[in-house]
Amino acid sequence: MEVWPRIEAMIEAGVACVLVSVVATRGSVPREAGARMIVRPDGAFHGTIGGGALEWQAQAHAQALLSGNEPARLIGQALGPDLGQCCGGHVTLLAERFIATDLATVRQLAAQERLGAFRTMAELRDGRVVRKVLTGAADDLAVGGPVFLEAWGDTRTTLLLFGSGHVGRALVLALAPLPVRVLWWDGRQGAFPPAIPASVLVVAGHWQALLDAAPEATQVLVMTHSHALDLAIVAAALADPRGLDVGLIGSASKRARFAGRLREAGLPDDRIAALRCPIGIPGLAGKEPAVIAASVAAECLILAGHRATTATVQRPTARRA
Repeated sequence: MEVWPRIEAMIEAGVACVLVSVVATRGSVPREAGARMIVRPDGAFHGTIGGGALEWQAQAHAQALLSGNEPARLIGQALGPDLGQCCGGHVTLLAERFIATDLATVRQLAAQERLGAFRTMAELRDGRVVRKVLTGAADDLAVGGPVFLEAWGDTRTTLLLFGSGHVGRALVLALAPLPVRVLWWDGRQGAFPPAIPASVLVVAGHWQALLDAAPEATQVLVMTHSHALDLAIVAAALADPRGLDVGLIGSASKRARFAGRLREAGLPDDRIAALRCPIGIPGLAGKEPAVIAASVAAECLILAGHRATTATVQRPTARRA
């Protein structure tokens, strides 16, 4: 969830808010450390720390901060004894209020988040939260109260989406709230809808240039208006030496036809076998665009998780002399 740019926008609009963060957990709990929500004076909120009684109590603490002079508070909740929840674990929350006088600090953190993921060390000192942006493992903060290591900014999967038909349009809506950065291409004039989610970037130019500029671990989904164009993009994506994840909309028979063409073009069998077609997770009935989009969005997250796990397991270790 985007945090500091959203808080920045609220303060600039004259709206105070409270950031509630899960800073420590023990045992079975609804959300992990790092889960956050932003609470407004009107009761609206963004994000979640787990729902149910825990979130209800956190919102009450947030409203108390907004109506008083206390800038921050640390809240410990034993989910079973305190809230009657079945999880039975313990959660420590940090709630902190942001008002107009905090705008300069918030702007610095918002600018940092726009650059990408980063870490801070936060210390609760004399009832206020003091943060330091970490630039290396050796960074320290003078300890005068509870100290927490914080991670900010989403680690987003990059998805190249070729085609803006019904399924493509449904898919960008399904992916909008998820940690996925969509680069959307369609060579036809006027092919895109008038309203596009902020997490989606429409890309002009030739499709090959988009493919060439793609970062590592990019996912490619092909669903253009033309089977010939689909084949050209799929062939180029499968031939890419980075081993991109490639999906093609269509049936098993379309996949069989494409596999034959790809083999004729000289692509190796292991890359042809890697082509996903049909796309989406199995077991979901229905061919409506929204249903297909939900299935493909779930598959996108599964693939991203698998890549992250594989990268962690296969990360090379330092060689000994």
